Amino acid sequence: MDRRAFLKSSSLASTALFMPRFLHAFDRVDLRDRRILVVLQLSGGNDGLNTFIPFEDDIYYQNRPSLAIRKDEVLPVTDLQGLHPSLASLRPLFDEGLISVVNAVGYPNPDRSHFRSMDIWQSGKVDERVASGWLGRYLDSTCHNCRPHAAIEIGQSLSIAVQGAHQKALVVESPERLTRSVGSAYHAFLAQQAPSQVASDLDYLYKTVADTRHSAAYLQERLQGNRAGTDYPAGGLGKDLRTVANLILSGCDTRIYYLSLSGFDTHVNQSGAHARLLKQVGDSIAAFVGDLRRHDLMRDVTLLCFSEFGRRVEQNGSRGTDHGAGNNLFVIGAHLSKPGFFNAPADLSHLDDGDVRYQIDFRSVYADVLRDWFKLDPTPVLGKKMTPAGMFS
Repeated sequence: MDRRAFLKSSSLASTALFMPRFLHAFDRVDLRDRRILVVLQLSGGNDGLNTFIPFEDDIYYQNRPSLAIRKDEVLPVTDLQGLHPSLASLRPLFDEGLISVVNAVGYPNPDRSHFRSMDIWQSGKVDERVASGWLGRYLDSTCHNCRPHAAIEIGQSLSIAVQGAHQKALVVESPERLTRSVGSAYHAFLAQQAPSQVASDLDYLYKTVADTRHSAAYLQERLQGNRAGTDYPAGGLGKDLRTVANLILSGCDTRIYYLSLSGFDTHVNQSGAHARLLKQVGDSIAAFVGDLRRHDLMRDVTLLCFSEFGRRVEQNGSRGTDHGAGNNLFVIGAHLSKPGFFNAPADLSHLDDGDVRYQIDFRSVYADVLRDWFKLDPTPVLGKKMTPAGMFS
């Protein structure tokens, strides 16, 4: 069989062919010292000002006469900032010191295009365009000859964030669907042709099928116990985080999970749509953290949630908000140096062309994750020496 025939007939063309030549390095790991990162991307540009609300700032209310969250509706965390009421399920996590919110995060000369700004956040490169992501380069640095499931993206396509030059995440819409897609006799035959040494494109494809079948079988076996709780909300994010929880609770040796939730490009009639999205985020994360805590695994997992940019401070004429610049992100875990709000609220009296001006470079947060969570020198991965923000204790 030649390469063209393989690509034409194989259902792996859109998923497994993203995978490199992983072998067996993660078959045996010490589960007593796991460090797992879960990344949740809020796609479209989440309105950070209406998520973590500066309820004592008159400028916020002056610029949003019909969009601002009323003071009596805000769930206060400090004397200056609080939560959107739809995030009520996250309030206990603040009270227990498991969340740290970083205000006014961004990068120099911000790009207000969804595509370019997301490329910047996912690649970790501000001044150049590259085909690899910050987590993909982490995999390149640490994961030699690993199985495809060393990193998993829940979804239908592979993000730049988890693509490296040599290692890439496995794209999994659901483990059951992945198993069905590679479970035929045809794929079994292709896997049997995999050579011990790859010497051609066709060898590479055979090896890809073999490795992906192995990961699919491994994930399906791990999910047999179905250990996660049932209190996840309906909807895609709840389902995806429940899948991640099941894999973590089963002892799966995946180190990175990448998820996304879309819908945050709220140009028109923002209030209702944004409230529904935030409730989905809050309730899904609360259920996920609840599962980790019940199984005494909070110290093993860090969750990072970000969006590619914030929204403009002033609402638009359609009762929505337009693309902005600086935003907030948050980290959930048991190793936080400063739970609650990591830094002061954005200064709304000193804006960047009407947008929140960044105070903390997002790459400094990545440097924290790489240095203090994964115990790796961040400079080779980020391609630039960044001073870590100091989020982890």
